[in-house]
Formats: sequence, structure tokens, C-alpha cells
Amino acid sequence: MPTEPQPATLSQVVHRAAEVVDPEGADPDVTELLARFEDADEPVTAVADVEERLAEATGVLDPQQESGPLQVAIAVATYLAHRRDELPDEPDEIVRLAVRAEFEGRPPQPVADWLAMNGVEP
Repeated sequence: MPTEPQPATLSQVVHRAAEVVDPEGADPDVTELLARFEDADEPVTAVADVEERLAEATGVLDPQQESGPLQVAIAVATYLAHRRDELPDEPDEIVRLAVRAEFEGRPPQPVADWLAMNGVEP
């Protein structure tokens, strides 16, 4: 008898965000973000304030908000926490939608620079 798929965990959402933003695992901030959430096995739907939890990690890793890759990864993780059905979607589309949602069409300069460097239209 088939079972329903397990709900996505916070760890899986952050992992997908890191995979989308930094597929080679070359950015130290994104790698550290991934390490911070590797054991977050609770369903993302059970996390009381996922935005706050992700923001706290960002504040520790990038207090000046200078890391474009990290800011994009947090935007993607936040977006995917609410749009879990889009986890398997195409990376550029996920980034585009996440950045629009997170920054209301006006991304900060580090994010805009990352988008331009990676050929993603906001």
C-alpha cells in the first residue's frame, strides 16, 4: 500500500536553496548556512517562524548583509518553505520567484550583483 510522501524538513528546504544558489558548494557563507541546518529534521510546516529562524542564521553569518549568495539562499529557503510544491522546479525560476517575493522587485545591491553574475533576470 503506497504511503503519502513525507513532508519536507527545514533541512531539505535549506539544502535545496543551497543547491540552487551554489551548486558547486564553493561559497563559504552558503556552505556554512547548509551546515547550520543539516540536522533540522522537523517538518518545515512545524517550524513556528521559519523566516525568523533563517534570519537569525543570516544575522550571524552576514551581519552587514554583504553576501549576495547568502541573501539569495535565504530568500530561496524562505520561499520554498511556503511553496514546497516548487522544490523540484528549475533553479533559475525558483531564484527569480524567491527574489521577487522576498525583495518585492527591489533586490539590494549584493543580490542584484549575484543575479547579474549568474544571468538570472529578476
